[in-house]
Amino acid sequence: MPLYFAFDELMDPARMSALSPQVRSLGHGRLPRHRLILMSGARVTIRRDPLRQVEGTLYDVPMAAMPLLDRRFSGASKIIQPIIGQGGSKRAVMHLLPEITQTASQQDRAKLVEAARAALLSGAYCEEIETGMVARRKPGTALFKAPSSTFKS
Repeated sequence: MPLYFAFDELMDPARMSALSPQVRSLGHGRLPRHRLILMSGARVTIRRDPLRQVEGTLYDVPMAAMPLLDRRFSGASKIIQPIIGQGGSKRAVMHLLPEITQTASQQDRAKLVEAARAALLSGAYCEEIETGMVARRKPGTALFKAPSSTFKS
């Protein structure tokens, strides 16, 4: 069964199970060095950005359920990308919508924040979605939650 990374309204496990009950949530996932682009109609895509990360939910999707996701994201390109999840990096399928110039309304942002909170994503990431600004970090905290080196000198 392929892994799927949801960073839109489907990051809420209840919404994903309503779409396909046989899909199993594997917890949170992160895509470092990318940022979320919110468009009108609560549609999202991603773009490279070395200072940000996209959070979402990682799912185990049966092959029979993949056409449901493909139909939901008609016009999107499907890519495979390494996602950092519990237990390390895993390759997961993602749908990328073409970027349009219409920006998201406050209602669109509220829908996405609601899904992010239901998925129990970090408060800083929810704040970033809500405001469109990078959440402030405490001075001295790491940019990404990468493991430290295991090499000993």
